[in-house]
Amino acid sequence: MFEFVSREIPRDKLLAADKEDLVEFIRLQQEITEQFKKECRRLRAINAELEQQKLLLGDKFVLIKNKLYGKSSERAPKQDQGSDNGDSSQSNKTKKVRVLLPSQRYPDAPLIERRVEFETAPNCKCCGTQMQDSGLTENSEFVTVVPQQYLVIRQMRQKVRCIKCHGDIQTAPAPERIKEGSSYSDEMMVDVAMTKYCDLIPVERYTSIAERAGMADLPPHSLIESTHYLADFVQGAYNGLKEEITRAKVLHADETPHRMLEGDKKSTWYLWGFSTPKTSYYECRNTRSGQVASDLLMNASCEYLVSDVFSGYGKAVKDCNEQRRAQKRSDISHVYCNAHARRKFKEAGESFPSDSEFFIDKYRIIYHLEASAKEKPPDQIQEIRDKMRLEFQSIRQNCIDQFSSFSQKSSLARAMSYFVENFEGLTRFLENPELPIDNNPQERLMRSPVIGRKTWYGTHSKQGAKTNAILFSLVESCKLNKINPREYFKKLVKDIHEGKSSFTPKIYADSKIN
Repeated sequence: MFEFVSREIPRDKLLAADKEDLVEFIRLQQEITEQFKKECRRLRAINAELEQQKLLLGDKFVLIKNKLYGKSSERAPKQDQGSDNGDSSQSNKTKKVRVLLPSQRYPDAPLIERRVEFETAPNCKCCGTQMQDSGLTENSEFVTVVPQQYLVIRQMRQKVRCIKCHGDIQTAPAPERIKEGSSYSDEMMVDVAMTKYCDLIPVERYTSIAERAGMADLPPHSLIESTHYLADFVQGAYNGLKEEITRAKVLHADETPHRMLEGDKKSTWYLWGFSTPKTSYYECRNTRSGQVASDLLMNASCEYLVSDVFSGYGKAVKDCNEQRRAQKRSDISHVYCNAHARRKFKEAGESFPSDSEFFIDKYRIIYHLEASAKEKPPDQIQEIRDKMRLEFQSIRQNCIDQFSSFSQKSSLARAMSYFVENFEGLTRFLENPELPIDNNPQERLMRSPVIGRKTWYGTHSKQGAKTNAILFSLVESCKLNKINPREYFKKLVKDIHEGKSSFTPKIYADSKIN
């Protein structure tokens, strides 16, 4: 019997083989063929998996590259709509802009008049006679700056004595200060805090600026400590912000990591932000658990919570609603952020440009309609949002129809899945003109703390985290109410010294208007 192998058998050996050998030969050839087919299928599956991984890695690479080097704005490029009236010559004409004088541009700035005169009146160029004042002037204006000065104040408190019995000496009472015995005045403490939490300049750089202004060797650590004194001093105003937040009907929420450099076992803390159109409130906690949001929402009047699709907020809403039902109160409705859904489609557009175009265009229409609804009566806003509903339904149906055409791990499939699974929360704003389309207002309020985190890396103690939350809350609330944080803190500190109640930036802004 000859040895059967997969290679070709000589013809003479096949002719000499008996029936049993031929049957065995055919069986072995069939086994070899099946093994070969099985191996081909395995290799094709491996090749498909590698192609899929290549696609996903390319998808992730594009996203990472855009995050590192791409534009941070999500605004779509403006499309050339052409001239509305068809007259290109008229549209291309540049309008002459009237330039205002500095005193007109900055009416609140102090105006100093400086008179420039001849030391000796000149002689006339025509006849040589000495000239006299005409009473006329040629006026011009320019802006200048007075550099900041650092001064040392020596406070001398008067002492009085009894000239009759010589038994008593009394000292004039010291003016109220944020921290009695501190080396820094109230004005200095406020200046350091505003430079850090409003202008986002770290304290070490503040000391460098002060040195160039003539005040060398200011110790950064003691300046940081002064911000803690200020935060504790204005704690009442911070508590007032929380009261305003808990009274709001619509509440925005977001969170961002906060580094605890030392002072706690956990190095990763979180800055939680809650806001309304006029109030911003932060809490710095060592957890990302939804319990933080639950603690605030339990006793709040909130009816709508606007946030991203983070499970912590979902748990907070669920727990609060269970308690509210037991108390026979209305539930909190969760409103999801459409900017997140749109962002996922835009990110998928880097790897699937043609397939994502439909979704991006639909969201462009939706946001265009939302922009047209600004500052309009509620009934007109509702009419515009009814038009949006058709666009949302079109996106949802397209996601359902096309989902099976893409790998479930691809960015476009994840974007479709995200939209369909959260469709109810993403479209809840259509039911009420008071509700926003996205959570961008709160995300903008997180920008300064995030820039600050990158600038000074984190905080060194729990007290620093508390100071961070208090001062950022008050400063960002000032910005929402369009008031100068420095003026607000100056007035707040003065009123607290006088025994008056603390007030929030919203109350301060309303009192200035009235």
